[in-house]
Amino acid sequence: MSKDLTELTVAEALQGLENKDFTSVEITKAHLEAMENSRSLNAYITETPEIALKQAKESDKKRASGDARPLEGIPVGIKDLFCTKDVKTTAASKIIGNFVPKYESTVTQKMFDDGCVMLGKLNLDEFAMGSSNTTSHFGNVINPWKEKESDKDLVPGGSSGGSASAVAAGLCLAATGTDTGGSIRQPASFCGVTGIKPTYGRCSRYGIVAFASSLDQAGVFAKNTEDCAIMLKSMSGFDPMDSTSADIEVPDFTNALTGDIKGLKIGIPKEYKVDGMSEEIANLWDKGIEYMKDAGAEIVDISLPHTKYALATYYILAPAEASSNLARYDGVRYGLRVEGSSLDETYEKTRAEGFGDEVKRRILIGAYVLSAGYYDAYYVKAQKVRRLISNDFRRAYEKCDVILTPTTPSAAFAIGEKQDDPIAMYLNDVFTVPSSLAGLPAMSVPAGLSSKGLPLGLQIIGKAWDEATVLKAGDVIEKAACFSAKPSKIIRAA
Repeated sequence: MSKDLTELTVAEALQGLENKDFTSVEITKAHLEAMENSRSLNAYITETPEIALKQAKESDKKRASGDARPLEGIPVGIKDLFCTKDVKTTAASKIIGNFVPKYESTVTQKMFDDGCVMLGKLNLDEFAMGSSNTTSHFGNVINPWKEKESDKDLVPGGSSGGSASAVAAGLCLAATGTDTGGSIRQPASFCGVTGIKPTYGRCSRYGIVAFASSLDQAGVFAKNTEDCAIMLKSMSGFDPMDSTSADIEVPDFTNALTGDIKGLKIGIPKEYKVDGMSEEIANLWDKGIEYMKDAGAEIVDISLPHTKYALATYYILAPAEASSNLARYDGVRYGLRVEGSSLDETYEKTRAEGFGDEVKRRILIGAYVLSAGYYDAYYVKAQKVRRLISNDFRRAYEKCDVILTPTTPSAAFAIGEKQDDPIAMYLNDVFTVPSSLAGLPAMSVPAGLSSKGLPLGLQIIGKAWDEATVLKAGDVIEKAACFSAKPSKIIRAA
């Protein structure tokens, strides 16, 4: 096979392994070498070459004995929010320290049971809080894309920036991510890869370090829609260890990729035409609508009237849940401990030193909206608005099958550009947050380039448990857009 092994899709790699064009050890070594040559991207927090090569050898043995599993020998990266047995898990925070779990998250266990090879743990925003991957205790992740005629380092998006950057740069064939308010879709758009957040409850949250428990959902990054479908099948399924996991059958998502969307109704929400949206994003959206029309879909105008309240609602509910979830990091049981003269002072000093600024900001906001005087005014009201947002989607789906929107209001921006303005940073999630609040499946597909040569994504939002139609529509956009541009900042050995 003439293609560089790191440029293969998951589907191509599985075919090549089946045809004996190369071994799992060979494709794993190619990725380990790529990781070594691209450490300037800071995509990985922990590399696990010994584990990867051991798993790859086992995979080659299984394939040789005719006992290959669905993802036998596929090298992947794991967002460092997923607990991995006997491998350091940090959530990109100083406070967790050198925590080494004695158990495996359900999602990663399912992937390893299906034959995946773990290359390492990927960088992220601290505790998944951020839209730029600049809040990690282990330093910024760099987007492998560059603007034309500029050498500025760009953000990869967040929180799953390490995952998106690694897939875009060929440092793994696919990667896990988590999405609380857009943390898979926004970085997928910024890095020119495909990313899907399934319905809340489709993938188990057991063993994933919690940020906001009613919103967090595992998902996947890959080079195209077919790969997302293959990986999502492996990651999904009921888990009795997670009380929010749904006991719903997992279909073979690849069967949905027929290319046939004749008669499918595509909803276009008027509320997503926000003030200040760039002309490039508006034009890309129009192009996406044309792609759908050309493939025989029917375009339907819809309204999601409570969309304008989504961001405010999210930034009350998510910090509230975060302040509760992060109370467990107190320096007593594991992780960083800074001694004080009393137990209270130990808590204070440990948390002051262990958490970064953005995490502290969200804990404080969360504690405030949950406090006695403000609980009804903020938290309870936000929960009611969340229900109204969810009802908007329910009514919209009486008229359409999926919804098409832009993924982000802009292309990737330079590191430090919005650093001092948390509100500007939060606005990056304006298009992704509503579907998270409603717990719906949504994906981003690369569909074009900005005038500065940076990738732009389109978002498809589906009905609950209907990832299949989301993937089908995404596949049609992907094939029509013919997105084949590659990032410039990929370093390979000479």
